[in-house]
Amino acid sequence: METLTFLQNTWFILVGMFLLGYSILDGFDLGIGTLLPFLAKKDEEKKVLMHAIGPFWDGNEVWLLTGSGALFASFPHAYATVFSGFYLALMLVLFALIFRAVSIEFYAHYENKNKRKVWEWCFILGSFLPSLLFGVALGNVIVGIPLDKHMEFTGNFFTLLRPFPLVVGLLGLNAILVQGTTYAALKTLGKVRERARNLTKKLWISFIVLFVLSGIMAYVYIPGAFSRVLAWLAALIVVAGWFLFKHFAEKGKDALAFYMSSLSFIGLWGIAGAVHFPNMVRASNDPSLSLTVRNASSTELTLKVMLIIALIGMPLVILYTYYIFKTFKGKVKINRK
Repeated sequence: METLTFLQNTWFILVGMFLLGYSILDGFDLGIGTLLPFLAKKDEEKKVLMHAIGPFWDGNEVWLLTGSGALFASFPHAYATVFSGFYLALMLVLFALIFRAVSIEFYAHYENKNKRKVWEWCFILGSFLPSLLFGVALGNVIVGIPLDKHMEFTGNFFTLLRPFPLVVGLLGLNAILVQGTTYAALKTLGKVRERARNLTKKLWISFIVLFVLSGIMAYVYIPGAFSRVLAWLAALIVVAGWFLFKHFAEKGKDALAFYMSSLSFIGLWGIAGAVHFPNMVRASNDPSLSLTVRNASSTELTLKVMLIIALIGMPLVILYTYYIFKTFKGKVKINRK
């Protein structure tokens, strides 16, 4: 039993790490995609932003696939409840990600401005929808959804559109947008970098407002949230990271600003994990029906075999990520004819 408990807790952390890795890495290209009309005004400026994320975006999404697969294998009951209950929202995310991937390729190959404009907006919307809906889904899982004794969601699509999940969704969207602006400032020059820096200053203010608002709503909607010591420590990481990020952004130290933005993202996930543990999906109608790491996990053997695979595979993924970022480091310059 002690071994099983250790494995369940370990996989709760690992699934969170996979989703954290996706948020930080794919966050910057989702942010750039969402803000493309504000960051770039000319075709060559849009091209340079596309080139800035080109070598990374598909590799970044590996973290989402790995996290989803890990959730399915380690906590299948939670996976089934979430993916069936959030079916419509997740289908929107899935189609958005598909069109986003296709739009990057078609945008690069079409010379016709009208057709290119269509794929440009597919890229923008395909970046915006996941950026918002991932946070809304996480907010629903944390605050709780109505479940029956068969671990099935008993609400509807509009049940998911409650105040707390929507605020969490906006907070997540804001954090992703900052990942995008800081990365754009890091990788570009001239007007694009200037616009990215200006947007960063505005997003810093909105993040503070949404962070405070989400804390107030957590106090109202999630009893006991403020009693978690680890959540307070994670909140300190968010605040420290965000103020350091502001400092470095104002000094024009784009790389450090991007790292501090990422540190704040780590803190946000730390708060979510600390407040939510040991729940996987909280039942809003009856806490006894909640899916936890204890009643929603796979068998001890499955968790053990998966852990061995993860210990072999994760270092390879991290090594690849490091290699690709090192290979394509530096500024992306606009080629003028």
